[in-house]
Amino acid sequence: MTIDPETSRQIDELSLSNDPLLVLDVDDVVLEFIRPFPEYLRTRGFELKLENFGLNGNIVDLSSGDRATDKAVSQLVDAFFEVQHDWQKLAENASETIARLSKASQVVLLTAMPHRYRQTRRTLLDQLEMHYPLLTTERAKGPAIKRLRGDQLRPVAFVDDMYYNLVSVRDTVEDAHLFHLMADNSVRALMPPIPEGITVVEHWKEAGEKIARALNL
Repeated sequence: MTIDPETSRQIDELSLSNDPLLVLDVDDVVLEFIRPFPEYLRTRGFELKLENFGLNGNIVDLSSGDRATDKAVSQLVDAFFEVQHDWQKLAENASETIARLSKASQVVLLTAMPHRYRQTRRTLLDQLEMHYPLLTTERAKGPAIKRLRGDQLRPVAFVDDMYYNLVSVRDTVEDAHLFHLMADNSVRALMPPIPEGITVVEHWKEAGEKIARALNL
């Protein structure tokens, strides 16, 4: 796995510290996604019918009843990101919990989305008073977090709702503390088992306590 060159450039712009590093995914971790996205789809003439975990194959064109192609799904997600400020809200208890953790750690937001939507997301997060550094990546997250950590062997914690992103970090930063958190737990039943070495948390209050212990905050 190699780091996304644009992500590397973004990291180089940051002022890194020696404080413990807390890296947070954005969609369905800091911001709600799986709740507002179906509502957005209906305004575009589609419906989300989750029969298995993932968006591909689970979005239906209401006019024809056909399943949207993977390309069409990608286009719908991109279109959603363009208007995310109209739909996405902070996950419950995210703001206050992250603010508390940030007093003794360096918080960085790392979102898997096309780089062209970085400023749109930055604007939304600022409106929500989430002024933490924001990085976008179009590749695996593990190399990005390794680069973020730097040469200092400071403690690292990473929170994501997608198990494969957590596995990427587990395989790249072996001593990272990994947490699986979903802003909406209703889709957990559709997920494959969470791999070993990853702590499952049900909500931000639980996550805050366990992250603080892991990073000795």
